[in-house]
Amino acid sequence: MNKGKLFVVATPIGNLKDITMRALETLRSVDYILCEDTRVTKKLLTHYQISKPTISYHHHSSESKIKEIAKLLEDGKNLAIVTDAGTPGISDPGNRLISIILKRDSSNDKDEIASPRYGVARNDTIIPIPGSCAVIAALSISGFPTDKFYFAGFPPHKNKRQKFFKELAEMEETIVFYESTHRIIKTFSELQTFLPQREIMLARELTKQFETIYRGTAEQVLEKIKKGPSKGEFVVVIRSI
Repeated sequence: MNKGKLFVVATPIGNLKDITMRALETLRSVDYILCEDTRVTKKLLTHYQISKPTISYHHHSSESKIKEIAKLLEDGKNLAIVTDAGTPGISDPGNRLISIILKRDSSNDKDEIASPRYGVARNDTIIPIPGSCAVIAALSISGFPTDKFYFAGFPPHKNKRQKFFKELAEMEETIVFYESTHRIIKTFSELQTFLPQREIMLARELTKQFETIYRGTAEQVLEKIKKGPSKGEFVVVIRSI
């Protein structure tokens, strides 16, 4: 029996129209859809009249859930993995599943790649279906040099935050990272301390109804977000030296 394929499908980061025809065709064709949050994904599926069984897969998924997914691939089932918004595997729990599937099993054929425990993957098992990514969307409108950039994910919540920002201050290339509603004010206060002179672009709620772009130094942007709405999803882009 041929083993199934895992399609890594990018979904909209806000505007539901920001999805490719290939992504929709893939979601319609697979046997199951792995979702970070099934409730979020079902809104997208309902919008495009796609009826497929969904399976919850997220950062806290158990080993038994991973074995369940691996067994589906072994049984020849085709799966799509999606995140709540954007591209799976980019600062997202999907990369854990992909990593497990891709680990080499020394007991398998040399041309086969697999998890040491589950042994499910071949070279053609994992297929990217590209699309929206908040990092790339923000960089594309920043006006900063993007031939080389550093993506820092999310800053640490508590421990090592100062170390994180000190390391960013030493970098010469353009820097981009995500931040949450609850810590955006704190983050810009820290950027004001560690990177006071660097030009920054802050993108809030990209592609959504209340999309907002702020530009300036950390101090200037901090004043703007204190005056305006500070709720939403944020992407911070810091200009290279």
